[in-house]
Amino acid sequence: MNRLLIRIIIFLYIGFTYSQNITDDIKQDYQYFLDFFTSRNVQVHKEALKHIENNWTDSFEILTIESLYFLKNPNTAGSLLNILQKKTKKYYRYDFNLWYEYLWNKVPTYTPSYYTFKAVLHKGIDSRFDRYFLDREQQSAIRLDEVRWGGVMQDGIPPLRNPKMIPVEQARYLNDDDIIFGISVNGDTRAYPKRILAWHEMFTDSVGGIPLAGVYCTLCGTVILYKTEQNGIQYQLGTSGFLYRSNKLMYDQKTQSLWNTLWGKPVIGPLVEKGIELEYLSVVTTTWEAWRKSHPETTVLSLETGHTRNYREGIAYQDYFATDELMFTVPKRDNRLKNKQEILAIRFPGETNENIAISSRFLKKNRIYRNEINNKKFTVFTDQSGAHRVYFTNDIEFSSYDRGLLTVDTNGTTWKLNEDRLENTQTKEKLERLPSHNAFWFGYQAAFPGVILIK
Repeated sequence: MNRLLIRIIIFLYIGFTYSQNITDDIKQDYQYFLDFFTSRNVQVHKEALKHIENNWTDSFEILTIESLYFLKNPNTAGSLLNILQKKTKKYYRYDFNLWYEYLWNKVPTYTPSYYTFKAVLHKGIDSRFDRYFLDREQQSAIRLDEVRWGGVMQDGIPPLRNPKMIPVEQARYLNDDDIIFGISVNGDTRAYPKRILAWHEMFTDSVGGIPLAGVYCTLCGTVILYKTEQNGIQYQLGTSGFLYRSNKLMYDQKTQSLWNTLWGKPVIGPLVEKGIELEYLSVVTTTWEAWRKSHPETTVLSLETGHTRNYREGIAYQDYFATDELMFTVPKRDNRLKNKQEILAIRFPGETNENIAISSRFLKKNRIYRNEINNKKFTVFTDQSGAHRVYFTNDIEFSSYDRGLLTVDTNGTTWKLNEDRLENTQTKEKLERLPSHNAFWFGYQAAFPGVILIK
C-alpha cells in the first residue's frame, strides 16, 4: 500500500483509538509520541518534542524510530530526528535499516509500555494489529523491537486456501525451466510454482489427508511445509503483516499469537511457552521439467487462484531477487556467504539443537554428500536440476548417482529415491527421509546464529 496513504490512515484512525487507550491520570512517556499522530496542533507537537528531549532515556530510541517511520509532518519529523541523532550521536538520518542495526546490537532498553505503544500505533494500519502486542509483555519469546511491520495488513498478501490443483496435461502455462516447490504426502504429489506462490506466500490445504500449511518467505527464500495439527488442535495460520529478522511472522486465527516461520513456534501471545512446535516436511525446489518427469502423476497449482496477479515467471519480487541487497535488515550479517546465496537447511527438531546449513553451490559440486546430525548419518543427493533430497543412510555409502532417481551403493546395489524414502530395488529395504528445505543464507543464519556452515 502507498506509504502516504498508510500515514493518512494512521493519522485519522489513531485519533479515535488513542483516546480509548489512555486510562491513566498521569500521561505516560509513550503517549507523547502518539501525540504526533493524534493532533495537528503545532503547539501539541512542540510540547511533545520538549518532553521527549528533556526526559530522554534509551527506552525512547525505539519509540522515536517507529514514530519517524510513519510521521507525515516534515517539520515535526525533522525536529524528532534531530533529537534522536543528538542523543545517540548517530547520524543515519532516515536510513531505518541502519537505525535498527544500531538498536539490535545493544541490550534491549524498551519498557513494557512499548507493547501498548506498538499496539496503538499499528492499529491505525489494521484494526486487528493491536491484538498482536497489547498486554503481551509477559507472553513474548523474542525482542519486540525486532518485530517490524512489513508493509501489508493482516493477510494483505492473501494466502491460498484449498487452492485449485490441475493435472500435468492442463498446466500448459508452465515452461520447463520454471521453478516449482514440490511436495509429496501419503502419495499425494503436488507442485506449487514459484511464480504463483511468490504473490501469496502461503497455502493451506489437506494433502494426503493431512492438514498442512506451505509457508513461503520470499525475503529469506524459504518454503517450509508444516503439519498444522498438533495434539488434536488444528491451527489456522495466516500472514501477520510483520517480520522478525526479515522473516515473515505467521499468526493463528484463534489467539492472534505471532509465529516464527523458520522455528514453527509461537513467539508472541498466549501460545508462547506451551511446548508447541509444528512438525515440518520436505519441500523440493526444482524445475517443472524435472518434477513432472519424476512425478508424472503430480498435480499443479492452477492459475485460477481467485486473485488477479501477473503470474508470469520472475515478476514477483523481481527487483529484490536481482541483487544481494536486503529490503529489511537483520542484527548481524555473516559474510561467509553472500546474503541471498542459497543453502540447504538440515535440522532435527525435538531430537537435537544441532543445525547445519550446506551451500547449494557446494552440493552441486558434491552430488553425493555424507554427514551426520545427532549421531545419525545422512546423505544428501543433488540431482541435475539442483534439487536436494536427504535420507538417513546409516552406514551405507553410495558410490554413484545418476543425478535423477537412482543411486548405487558401494556393494553395487541400486536404490531408488522417493519423496518419503530411499528404497533398495532388490530387498525393498527402506531408509527414512530427513525433512529439509532451502533458504537464503542471511535469513537462516539470523534465525539460527549458531548454525554450522558447510561450503
